[in-house]
Amino acid sequence: MIFSTLEHILAHISFSVVSIVITIHLITLLIDEIVGLYDSSEKGMIVTFFCITGLLVTRWIYLGHLPLSNLYESLIFLSWSFSIIQMVPYFKKHKNDFTFNLNAITAPSAIFTQGFATSGLLTEMHQSEILVPALQSHWLMMHVSMMVLGYAALLCGSLLSLALLVITFRKFIRILNIQYISDKNNVLPNTSCLSSRNYYRFQFIQQLDLWSYRIISLGFIFLTIGILSGAVWANEAWGSYWNWDPKETWAFITWILFAIYLHTRTNKNLESVNSAIVASIGFLIIWICYFGINLLGIGLHSYGSFTS
Repeated sequence: MIFSTLEHILAHISFSVVSIVITIHLITLLIDEIVGLYDSSEKGMIVTFFCITGLLVTRWIYLGHLPLSNLYESLIFLSWSFSIIQMVPYFKKHKNDFTFNLNAITAPSAIFTQGFATSGLLTEMHQSEILVPALQSHWLMMHVSMMVLGYAALLCGSLLSLALLVITFRKFIRILNIQYISDKNNVLPNTSCLSSRNYYRFQFIQQLDLWSYRIISLGFIFLTIGILSGAVWANEAWGSYWNWDPKETWAFITWILFAIYLHTRTNKNLESVNSAIVASIGFLIIWICYFGINLLGIGLHSYGSFTS
């Protein structure tokens, strides 16, 4: 009873704090001069990280195993993974504005996953249950944790690539509009102002591309380890390394897609926009692999599904 109450309190604190962080982001979009709000959002994500960590540890203690056995627990772990990714640039010696931009991505992702996990839809999964035989293995921690960490990193990297596409597309439209107006009115645009704006926009796009590549590369490593450890676990539990289960199939599709991204990103003859398009497609594929298959509740992985 004590552990359950503590878990409930920590869940609500972390959800409330990350909600405040998002509110701060909305305020700073309108008022750039309030520097203190920027620091508050960073500290808020750190508080969220420790609250979710406490929640997972509490559940681990009274369940007796790592809380990764169902959709509710994996969503909480996914939210925790988002908060970890946010803290990576925070500890850099030379921080820049990108820390804030990454926070603007990880905070909504954390509140979305945790909000759904703590909603009434997954109430039955909150209760402690005996693990099914397939989950009673030391591979549970390795496989599931690596997969969820991989999903979190790949989702964040994909969102950064999506932001890159939006900025690039808006830049292209704005250039066309300026050219159309100048040609129509026979007026030369202010080249110095345009060049300054284009320079900072180019720098920001390069920064988005670099961090998207770094985070996706990290997520790809996690995903690879997760798939390999899952294959070993499958052989131990079901007598076969690979069964083309729907979850396994979509995990393989996800791996192939981001392998294509890495190849496209490292090819100097291809623009960063091309790799960003691949990563943006990957954002949808990850949610199908992680969440869509769980909603259907089919295949060998149905024990962790929404309908189980």
